[in-house]
Formats: sequence, C-alpha cells, structure tokens
Amino acid sequence: MTQEEQRLQEDRDRKAHWRRWGSYLSERQWGTVREDYSADGSAWDYFSHEQARSRAYRWGEDGIAGISDNHQRLCFAIALWNGVDPILKERLFGLTGNEGNHGEDVKECYFYLDNTPTHSYMKYLYKYSQQAFPYTQLVTENQNRSKRDREFELLDTGIFDNNTYFDVFVEYAKNTPEDILIKISIANRALETRNLYLLPTLWFRNTWAWGRAETAKPRLKKLHQDSNLSIIESTHPSLGDRWLYCEGTAELLFTENDTNYQKLFGVENKSDFVKDGINDYLINRDKTAIDPQQIGTKFAANYNLKIAAGETVTICLRLCDSPYLVTPFGKDFEQIFQTRIQEANEFYDRITSPCQLTPDRRNIQRQAFAGMLWAKQYYYYVIHEWLQGDPAHPTPAKSRQNVRNTDWIHLFNDDVISMPDKWEYPWYAAWDLAFHVIPLAIIDPDFAKRQLSRLTREWYLHPNGQLPAYEWNFSDVNPPVHAWATWRIYKIEQKIYGRADRLFLERVFQKLLLNFTWWVNRKDIAGKNVFQGGFLGMDNIGVFDRSTQVPTDAYLQQSDGTSWMGMYCLNMLAIALELAKENPAYEDTASKFFEHFLYIADAMNSMGEERKGLWDKDDSFYYDMLHVPADGDIVLKVRSLVGLIPLLAVETLEPDVLERLPGFKKRMEWFINNRPDLRQNVACMETKGIGARRLLAICYKPPGGTEAENKLRCILKTMLDENEFLSPYGIRSVSKYHASHPYSMKLDGQEYHVKYEPAESSNAMFGGNSNWRGPVWFPINYLIIEALQKFHYYLGDNFKIEFPTDSGREMNLWEVSQELSQRLIKIFLQDESGKRPVYGDLEKFQTDPHWHNLIMFHEYFHGDNGAGLGANHQTGWTGLVAKLIQQCGEYDR
Repeated sequence: MTQEEQRLQEDRDRKAHWRRWGSYLSERQWGTVREDYSADGSAWDYFSHEQARSRAYRWGEDGIAGISDNHQRLCFAIALWNGVDPILKERLFGLTGNEGNHGEDVKECYFYLDNTPTHSYMKYLYKYSQQAFPYTQLVTENQNRSKRDREFELLDTGIFDNNTYFDVFVEYAKNTPEDILIKISIANRALETRNLYLLPTLWFRNTWAWGRAETAKPRLKKLHQDSNLSIIESTHPSLGDRWLYCEGTAELLFTENDTNYQKLFGVENKSDFVKDGINDYLINRDKTAIDPQQIGTKFAANYNLKIAAGETVTICLRLCDSPYLVTPFGKDFEQIFQTRIQEANEFYDRITSPCQLTPDRRNIQRQAFAGMLWAKQYYYYVIHEWLQGDPAHPTPAKSRQNVRNTDWIHLFNDDVISMPDKWEYPWYAAWDLAFHVIPLAIIDPDFAKRQLSRLTREWYLHPNGQLPAYEWNFSDVNPPVHAWATWRIYKIEQKIYGRADRLFLERVFQKLLLNFTWWVNRKDIAGKNVFQGGFLGMDNIGVFDRSTQVPTDAYLQQSDGTSWMGMYCLNMLAIALELAKENPAYEDTASKFFEHFLYIADAMNSMGEERKGLWDKDDSFYYDMLHVPADGDIVLKVRSLVGLIPLLAVETLEPDVLERLPGFKKRMEWFINNRPDLRQNVACMETKGIGARRLLAICYKPPGGTEAENKLRCILKTMLDENEFLSPYGIRSVSKYHASHPYSMKLDGQEYHVKYEPAESSNAMFGGNSNWRGPVWFPINYLIIEALQKFHYYLGDNFKIEFPTDSGREMNLWEVSQELSQRLIKIFLQDESGKRPVYGDLEKFQTDPHWHNLIMFHEYFHGDNGAGLGANHQTGWTGLVAKLIQQCGEYDR
C-alpha cells in the first residue's frame, strides 16, 4: 500500500481528515443560477464579471488555483497584477452565454498539472500576460462573429506572442491534514526584466450579510511581522483557528468581503471596507480602501517582484493549525514537497502498474486524473432559502417563483461535488456525473461512490423519484445512466482494490428503484414501454428541440429514450443478481427487470400503427418516429447517435449465477418457453454463447433469422463506415452522410433541417454552446466500446465485422473496441510530426516547448480532424480517456 493509499485509508476510517482541504474553490461563481435573484431568471446579466470584484457572493466563492475547506468557510487563492491591467486579476475571465458567438466560454490559459485523491500534492499553472488583458477586444470581436464563425480566443489576440508572459505555478503539499505548504513559482518567459505584483489571498466566504446566521463574524488579523515573515491569524466560529505564514517582506492588506454598495448601486456601504478594497488600493492608489488596523475578512500579502528575463522567483506560504512554527520555511519545507511529489509518483505508478504506457500516454493520463481532482468543487444551494430571499435583503419579485426550480424546495446541497468544468459549467450535471465517477473510481473509489450516494439521497432526489438534472433546470431529463455507473464503480473497486462494497451497491439500488418508477410513470405517455424523455443530454441532435413541445399536437417516440430504458433495465438486473447472491429476496426484483426489458425491447421493434417499430428495414437503422394525429407516424430519417443507442442495451448472464439463483432461473425459463412473442426480437436467450453464457440485447439476430435481419451486424456496418460515423478520432454524433444529404422536413408551415456539422453548432438550440450534429463525444463513444466488449464476451472471436466497413479487414468485436479506444486516445497523442490533433492549428500549443505537453480535455472534438471544441476544461466526462489508456495499456501488455 502506497503512502497516498494509507492516507485514503486513514480518511476512510476517520482517523485523519485528509480531505478536509482541497481544490474545492470554484473558478466562476458569478453568472450562476445560485447568485441570480432577478425577476426573470437572467442569471448571466444579474451578476456579471464586472460586478464580481465588488459584490459579495451568497452561495460560494471563486478564485485562481484556489483551495478551501470542505464547507468553504476559509479560502485561499492567488491574485496578480502586471502593472497595466485595468483591474486586479483575482478570477478567470470569460464571455457570458449572451456574449459568445457559441455561448459562454472562458478566455484564459490555465492548466491542471497534478493532484492526488487526498490533495496531499497539487499543481496548477496559470499563464499571465505582461500586456494589458484584452477584456473589451474579446467581448467585441466575439459579438461581431456569427455562429458559423470560429470563436475568437485569447491566443488570437497576440498577447502571448514573443513570450511576453509569466508562467505562474502554484503548488500545495500537505504535511498533515491541517498543515498545508504553498509554493508559488513565477517564471518570466520574456526577453527582458519585468515587474509583477503577486497577492496570495486569504478570505472567508460571506455568511454574515444575509440575516440568517446568528454566529459571530469570522476575523483575520496580523499576528506578527518582521523582515523574514508575516503571520496572519484566522478565527472562525465553526472552523476554529488557523494561521497563514507568509515568507519574506510583503505589504499586508486587509479589507472586508462585503459588497461595495456605493460603487454598484449608489447607496451607502454597510461596511467601512469592502470586497474590492485591495483592488482599489493597488490599481487606483486609494490608500483609504484598506483597513489601517490590519483586520478584516479578506487579506492579501502584496509582493512586488522584479523578475529578470528567463528567471524564476518563488514565494512560499504555509496555512496550518499552529501559531508556533519556529522555522516554517526551513529545510523541511522543500523536503516535504519532494516527499509528496515522490509519493504521488508512487501512487500513480501503482495504479498503472498493470499497464505498458509510453511517456506521452502516461503524461496524458496523469493530467486527466489531475483535471478530475481539480474539478472538485464545494457546491452550496438551498432552494427554499433561495426562492424566499434573505431577511437582510429586499424580497425577490413574485414573478421569480415561476422562473425555475420551484418544484425542488426539498433540495439542500452542501457538498464537494465533481463538476463538468469549474468555469464553463460550475454546477453538477446528473448525467455528466455518472461518467466522471468511472475514472475517479480508479484512483478514489470512495469519492466516486459518495457522488452517486449523494445524488440519490433524499435532499437531492425529488420525492417523486426524479434525479436533479442541473441548476438551470433541475426538472430537465437526462439519460438514466446512474445504475450503469453504480455497477461499474462496484466492479472497478473490486478489480483494483479487492473490495466489494455491497452496502453502497444496495443503498444506491434502493433509491434507483424510485427513479426507475418515476421514468415508467412519467415518461411512458401511452403506457406501452415507449419512452419520450426529451432532449436526453444530446442537446441539438434532433430535428426539433426535444426539451420543448413538438409543433402541433405531435409527440416523439424516441429511439434513444426507449433504448436508454432498456439499458437501465439491464443495469438494474445486473445489480439485483449480484445482491441476490446473499439475499434471495432480490431474485424477484431481478425477474421484474428481466421481464421489463423484454417488454421494452419488444416495443422498440413493434411500435407504431403497423407495428413496424423504430427499426427501418430499408436503411437497417433505428430512427425516431414522430406521431402526428392528422398524418400518422413519420419516420425521422436522421442517422445519428440516436440510432446507435440501442447497441448499449446489452448484458450477459453467467451460467454459474443462474445455477446459484434457482428462483430467477425458473422465472426466466418460463418466459423463454411461454412468451415467444416477447423473445423474438430480443437477442438469444435460448442459444448459449461462449462459456454457456446467455445474452440479453436489443440489437441481435432474432431466432431463426437471416444475417440480413441481424440488427447488430447491420448497425455496425453503418457505424464503422468512414463515410458515415467512423472518424479517425472515434464515432461521430451524426453521420457524415448528412454533409451532402441534409435531412429536412416541413411541419406546421415551418422547415426543419439537420446537416452534418463537424465543429461548432451553427444554430442557437440550447444556447449554441455545444453541438451533437457531427463532433465526437467521449461519453457515448465509451458506452459503445463497453457494449462491443459485452457482445464479444458472448459471441467470442468467431463473430467478425469489417473494420472499417468495405476495407476487407475483419476483426472480432474486442479488436474493434480496442481500435475505437485508440482512435479516441489519439486525439491527445503526438503524431509522427509531433503535433497533437486536439490542438488543431494552434501553433503555440503544437511547437512551443512551454505549451506543447500541456493537455486540455475539451467538451467534444471535431468530427474530421479531432480538434478540441466547446468547454476546454471539461475533464469531467472527457476524463474517460484515463480509463481508456488504462484499459488499452493492460491489454497491450
């Protein structure tokens, strides 16, 4: 057991709280739903970046390379000033959803370099220009561009040309759970000496200004200062006392984390000193903006640094629970850092020990894991308080009660949660989270399990059984992938760590029974096992906006909605069978999901007026069907991921499991023998596969059917065609066929079109900040890879398919899954010329040694060339590449 694993064990046993402090600070709190108290729900406009430096947050804090405790009472981050910026750089800048030509987008260059599960070692890089930051240019240029244009990025402004910037490295190392060493190293990449103001900042989240808390106000004050160091004392009513040691001579600046009402609203301030006091003192030379008594709730140590060309200057700090450190920056300081770095290396070497990885793959995986861990964020949101407003502030407008989330008054979130992207999406998203936990389970199964446990607890889960989607609309419907994620965490932990956490499995399973019932009762309109669901996470993939009412009185019969439910049934079946090994009562539950799957699979292939189902025999593909009362059923012939989702509903049943569970086996065989009408379109429960396994799947050759009726082979032929779905970098979300053959239809006097678009979206559906009409997305690709491996597990090596289609090269399905995995990994790998597809034509990233090995894990990727698109720090589900690297490394070896 490595030292990091020992720390995890101590935390698990509650012997030492190694997780109390971590990278839990958001990178954007402004512009969120939580901070929005507007009458019409215009969150982007109600609380802007411009206001953020002067206005206290209600529900959380943000900063650069920051940390906080697990309830975000006390926060630490860096602030910077190059002497020419109009404001102090305290937080990352980006465009709002209304300003960007493709929606919200961060306009900064920063990177998550390393992190461990207990945050015993962390490393972050921020690239800070020595020229004035182009705030206005970024807004104006992007607003002048259309949705058919590329986004205008920070690199496009030229401020990093000629290397006129600083590399700011921020590192943390824990000596003990309450002794955190901080090292800030600033490298001047320019060819001449430059000045920089570095302001390490310590502050409290504002809990006192809302009229709810009766506790004493926390306080920061100067305890000691000499020529060698300064000590700041922090006192908090629930967190207790902490001390920040600051190396060397720095100017100590104190103010309050309170709103500057005078500046923002023209009314008298409630505090003598306010949130932007340090900014005004430094930038505006306002000597009255800071507290001369050197006390407050926000503090910064101002280091005025002169850094020669090519030189690196390092500043050290230490945040701990003792005021008695005699030599806080002695020889042991650097030794602790080196020890934690070595232990981090040992931990990741242990994780990858079964793998054969090149240095490049190892670097990509390490940064992917780092991104997953840096993406943890303290998330605080109490709906009933948010709707009511706070006693110390004006009562919100009544119209606000009709804007969003009014049906979720039970929701009380106060947890550290894995975010999709801490700037672009600094709020949890239910279906994203299900994918986050897969790579997290490799390095920290306890945290991964806690994510799903929290999401299904009664202060998250709606009383009716619905899971909360995301704060913009908790009532939106996401794919039901949480049973899959629960089962995968259980199996991953069992394989890597030898622990089978049945208590976790059973607890989450019980809550998912409520969620499954909600799906059946609320999303199966006609009670025929055909599910609508809505947009189901794949934002603009459909002909219509699937989250709204279809024009006229029509309704969609969704191939993906029904297939997701088939997959949900099989995941619940797998869990029930596992639990039944020790509790026979679950055999009945397993039988219920077995039978429900048969009904869903039958409906997939026999719905509609003529019971044709969603399977199109002419095209050998699944399509959505639109039921229009006046015109009957209309097949929407868009070849998209919607038609590939049926592949995901697949599960094998092991013969030894069936023998151990006689009650389930008896009921299953009764169905096989007595309901031929249900089994005819559902895999092959009669024919035993490799190892006498049985198969449940929607896509398979029906008993007695011909190869032309083999849905699996037919779909794979289309999916693996390079002129359709198969790109050099994975499976596209919409077939390339639609580049020259756009789909169009007319309904209720309006034209609708779907065309293959490999890059950013050209329409505003769902804000236009994502595109499911061509690019490659990791989550669905990952599920397809797993499905192929399950099919191979049943069919064995003798079932082969051409890869690519019409290439004459045949592979079994395991080999196909590995080829797809390698294509996805290739997005980040250096090619023969040393370039990484993810960075496309970004020359700085492709050739500059200070940029080349920094990896960003984008939201999605160009369908033809693999370039990264969308949110550029969405390690969340794109972090699945770490799992793919792990798996390929194991089997390559």
